[in-house]
Amino acid sequence: MGKKDKKKGKGAEKTALKTERKTLNRLKKELASKGEDDIEKLISDYQEKHKTDVVGEELCPQPSPRSGFSLCHHPDKDELVLFGGEYYNGKVTTMFNDIHFYNIKKGQWSILHTPVKPPPRCAHQAVVLSQKGGQLWIFGGEFIGPSRSVFYHYKDLWVFHFAEKRWEEIKAPGAPPSRSGHRMVARRKQIVIFGGFRETVQDYKYYNDLYVFDLDTYTWNKIEAVGKIPSFRSGCLFAPLVDGRMLLYGGYTKEKVKKDVDKGISHTDMYYLQVDEKSVPHKWKWNQVKPSGIPPSIRCGISMAVAPNNLAYCFGGVYDDDVDEEDLNSLFHNDLYVLEMEKGRWLPVTLHGKSSRTTRKKRRKVRDDDMEEDYDESEKVAESLEKAKLGDDSNKVVTKTDDVFTVKIGPSTSATPESSACALSSTSEAFSPKGRMGAGMAVKSGILYLYGGIFEDDERQVTLSDFYALDTHKLDEWRTIVPFSTSNLEWFESESEDSSSESDDSSGDDDGMESE
Repeated sequence: MGKKDKKKGKGAEKTALKTERKTLNRLKKELASKGEDDIEKLISDYQEKHKTDVVGEELCPQPSPRSGFSLCHHPDKDELVLFGGEYYNGKVTTMFNDIHFYNIKKGQWSILHTPVKPPPRCAHQAVVLSQKGGQLWIFGGEFIGPSRSVFYHYKDLWVFHFAEKRWEEIKAPGAPPSRSGHRMVARRKQIVIFGGFRETVQDYKYYNDLYVFDLDTYTWNKIEAVGKIPSFRSGCLFAPLVDGRMLLYGGYTKEKVKKDVDKGISHTDMYYLQVDEKSVPHKWKWNQVKPSGIPPSIRCGISMAVAPNNLAYCFGGVYDDDVDEEDLNSLFHNDLYVLEMEKGRWLPVTLHGKSSRTTRKKRRKVRDDDMEEDYDESEKVAESLEKAKLGDDSNKVVTKTDDVFTVKIGPSTSATPESSACALSSTSEAFSPKGRMGAGMAVKSGILYLYGGIFEDDERQVTLSDFYALDTHKLDEWRTIVPFSTSNLEWFESESEDSSSESDDSSGDDDGMESE
């Protein structure tokens, strides 16, 4: 019986292998018919097509809508730097490898043409350094075929020299395996990379490894850290602290439930990565901690920008509710949080809007009349607003028509609802951008900038190119640089979407792009 069982097992294994080979051959034929059977040739053809001997920077319109790009602040100038990304219109994917600069004072975009530059990519990582006249470093990312049937993940390292306006590829041994969705930070004289994933036609793999690139020796090292190591994930928040530690929060992992069925997991755990620089070689250790304050609800695709004084601002994200194997309901957030990285404390931010003129006059009268008791109480709350800058956990803005401060306590998702929220009285609600995931964010001179991202409207994936700014000292309201508009949005619906739209139209429902 045992031998027969073994033979049966081998027969089933051979059948499975045959089926897999047939599937792969069928996929190869389909890709060949689309001209996507050789992904490396696709990338090479793109490079050749866009090759130029022109060198120089010129003014240009705002970059076209895209996602998966990087947005950083210039190390010296009042500029933002945008590189790469992808755009999908429901039918064809377009990849980018251009570098744009946004002049903050003039409100102008420019594009830089160089003969050498990285291949087109999205979901890469970028960090900015002030050394050697300023540098932008990028690693990894992916190239997606026009029909989104094939993916190529990079493991190359590039540096852009701001002073010389040129790209340089750094070829160093021991680099991390190819990946996208990883996270990268700069600390002292090092670039640190964690996690990410790699996807092929038939499978995917997530990482939780740690690599360090030495900026003095231009060498890679794989770090074997100790302690409570974070699980495999991509898309987490990973940021450096002033004291040399790094903080990691959240992330996303996809797991197989059964054949052809995957389930996404959004993480909410937090870790510090500490380096003992007195030891030789240096010892790296992960420490898991419990987030405090009022953390964001469960979500992935949240965007982060690091500010001075160990603060990080986080916006948006999406929560996917798996109703069943076929249906997926997505909730896109437009809330803003600040993370006090040294304490691991989350604080939701409520924008208090522009203070009314009447309120300001009455405060001045109180001060002039020397009514110390009443005024001191208001002043204390105003000071706590400047220190905490908190808000409730909803998207509503506190508005009062009387002439006093309002103190609110936001609903806590942790065991310690210790933080109170303060908002100035206002005559109108403070504006917030549309909910989204994967927006580009950067802080420059105390101003938080938010650009683009993705949201879904029924079956349509909408790639945004709106642009906003928020004064992190005032936290009053978002200033619109480029408003949200449907005029430059393009989407080719599939046959199933067409039939669904027709049935919706016949029922008299109006579900335009503007709907939340």
